[in-house]
Amino acid sequence: MNEILTALHARKSVRAYTEESVSPEKKEAVLRAACAAPTAGNQQLYTILDITDQRIKDELAVSCDDQPFIAKAPVVLIFCADCQKWYDAFAANGCEPRLPRAGDLMLAVTDCAIAAQNAVTAAQSLGLGSCYIGDIMERCEFHRQLLRLPRYVFPAVMLVIGVPTQQQRERPKPERCALKHIVHENGYRRMEADELREMLAPQAGQRPYEEWLAAFCQRKYQSDFSREMSRSVEEYLKGFQGPC
Repeated sequence: MNEILTALHARKSVRAYTEESVSPEKKEAVLRAACAAPTAGNQQLYTILDITDQRIKDELAVSCDDQPFIAKAPVVLIFCADCQKWYDAFAANGCEPRLPRAGDLMLAVTDCAIAAQNAVTAAQSLGLGSCYIGDIMERCEFHRQLLRLPRYVFPAVMLVIGVPTQQQRERPKPERCALKHIVHENGYRRMEADELREMLAPQAGQRPYEEWLAAFCQRKYQSDFSREMSRSVEEYLKGFQGPC
């Protein structure tokens, strides 16, 4: 494999960092890589919040499902789906723009995810570890106030970045599902129970599949944080339901 493919396959989530700081040059390289990502109509429908205030990091560590490693990360970036700046630019120019809708938000979230993945890949190439924090989508009222987010800005992705500890470097990457289950040719193919079991059973490890899946369902899908995430996203969507 070439260097890029090697980096993509080697990259894994890192949740423990050394006390070593990330140099300004490396952070800028990560940010420039993020901004070089593909984007709808070259609009860059995102704004990246570079969180350097330790008080805000501490607040995020609590609000994002009580994860202390967030507060200790040298770099914390929040990729906000930003429909506000283009709306404001259009309005300032007398374009009489319609209000942003859910489709605009979805496009902006896609832009965020692509930019964030560029940042993750750049960090990997620089010997840095990173971790996506999906919990930034929770507790919208609190995060709106903490980050001073206007109506048409949604915190879609958070990344924490730092120098991984030796244990994190050596920790094996979790196995991904076989390609035959993930790639469907020409159209969606709904899988039956046996194939779903074949796809997911490796993740169960030594535990019985049924026991592992039931526990995973409760820990992730049925969890309080999952319900709060849905509530928060629905609350944000209320702001994107104006007339066409």
